[in-house]
Amino acid sequence: QVQLVESGGGSVQAGGSLRLSCAASGFTFSSYCMGWFRQTPGKERERVATINRDGTTSYADSVKGRFTISQDNTRGNLALQMDSLATEDTAVYYCSACGKVWGQGTQVSVSS
Repeated sequence: QVQLVESGGGSVQAGGSLRLSCAASGFTFSSYCMGWFRQTPGKERERVATINRDGTTSYADSVKGRFTISQDNTRGNLALQMDSLATEDTAVYYCSACGKVWGQGTQVSVSS
């Protein structure tokens, strides 16, 4: 069964850090582009960061220099290190494999 399960969300004050993890199972993790997306109520889901099969990364302008995406192919795990969090980063964060498989999401709440 193809599955992505996120963890690591929570509540933090502005300026703080969180690390999200995504555990993949049921498919060859290293064969897919992987990414983190986020969504707030009433808004469309937006791309946060992606990592291609060759390891190249891409970030939304709003998170550049603050967030870092990484993956461990041997363990089938995707991570998102989020530093210098701002209230605007509050959202449900989703892990995805090429936009075809999605996790259930994890809530990140940043307070001022």
